Amino acid sequence: MSTPKINVQVISSGILSDDVLMLGESLMKQWKIPAQQHLALQFGSFRHSVTIVPVPRYEGLRISQTLARRMGISSGTPLRIQYQASTRSLALGPLIGVLISRDNPDQPDKPFGDITMFCRELTDACRSQGAYVYFFTPNAIGSSLSTVEGWVYTKGWYRMMLPAPDVVNNRLTSRKLENQPVVQQFIREIKHRFGAQIFNEKFLDKTEVFEALKKDSALQKYLPESHSLQNYSMLKSMCSRYSAVFLKPVRGSLGKGIIRLSRIGPENWQASYATVNGTKKQSFNSLVKLFSTIAGKMKTVRYLIQQGLNLIEIDGRPVDFRALTQKNASGKWAITSIVSRTAGTHHFVSNLARGGTLSTVKESVAKSNLPVQFRGDASSRLSRAALDIARGVDMYIPAHFGELGIDLALDTLGRVWLLEVNSKPSKNDNTPLKEGKIRPSVRMMIQYARHVSGF
Repeated sequence: MSTPKINVQVISSGILSDDVLMLGESLMKQWKIPAQQHLALQFGSFRHSVTIVPVPRYEGLRISQTLARRMGISSGTPLRIQYQASTRSLALGPLIGVLISRDNPDQPDKPFGDITMFCRELTDACRSQGAYVYFFTPNAIGSSLSTVEGWVYTKGWYRMMLPAPDVVNNRLTSRKLENQPVVQQFIREIKHRFGAQIFNEKFLDKTEVFEALKKDSALQKYLPESHSLQNYSMLKSMCSRYSAVFLKPVRGSLGKGIIRLSRIGPENWQASYATVNGTKKQSFNSLVKLFSTIAGKMKTVRYLIQQGLNLIEIDGRPVDFRALTQKNASGKWAITSIVSRTAGTHHFVSNLARGGTLSTVKESVAKSNLPVQFRGDASSRLSRAALDIARGVDMYIPAHFGELGIDLALDTLGRVWLLEVNSKPSKNDNTPLKEGKIRPSVRMMIQYARHVSGF
């Protein structure tokens, strides 16, 4: 039975005591919630002993002003309610916290920069589903680890003290922030003390992903040959087998730092570097000289060396695909969207930040050099691959993920390949947001948060 959604009505503390709640009589009967008995009220990490008074012909919840202030909720807030007879606890929620990298109180209309619209969209979607969301940075975590100074939206953005959440969506965009002791301690503490769920709890390294997925024979067909680049012999071995290889920073994103090595003669090689302004090329008359140039970079950057693929192209520009996979209301992986990305002119990576363009799978496949016989089921094969890979990441990497951005490619023989898995898929890199519009990806995230929190 789905947990009911109710509106919270805040009453003056002079009229209603802090340890008394008033709840619709019919709801109390339906959920067998006892009247006039001590129950534990829960809202995220907040705990308070209350008794409940039934109200005839009323379908909401009334709480005192002081209690509402301690919980961080205002009158008219829609929430879901759940009663557990075994623990005599009445939970309101779900309380969702979105952990973000930075905020800017000096910009009240756009405190989160490019993702402010996404945060508004998420707030609206939570209200419609009876969830409560706030946004917080590592600096906002309280010393007790059970309170957070979070941002909420009510006719404008406000900061207030709130309980630690039932569910955290980790949207930190920097490993440095994610690895801060206060963040790691907070995550451990709320999991252990309050049973909180944290999803997308860590960044993924490219090497880690490919090594993990290799363990599953059913997934190996999607994996280009990939190794951690340790020395010259590894480079020589890969370059003897493939006419092109890619060097990808293990911890890179947005196409930064990728190097393509291409054979241009019996002993000659060309290195192409992905830069913001296009592709920079450098030629070498031996692989040894090429390695000596890369060796300098290897002192500070760990690389994955990967088999070069003969990707489909549109007018000479490579095409790849970003699948957004998310766990749904049942906790199962589902495809939310797949978009095609075509590299910009003079670029060999397709990221939008580098001039790439978006289109549908159908449109890009139709314009590409993919042979006609492989076009009809291209979309379904990409979807199947994305779901297989998402499940594989879940199974072989010990962390909790609720959404994954999976970058795939098709070669000119129609084979699907995995390029990369991103555990922090961008929220300002997809379709442009429209005021008041709620995307399926946002609805799905809340449905999954409700699933893992029991609401």
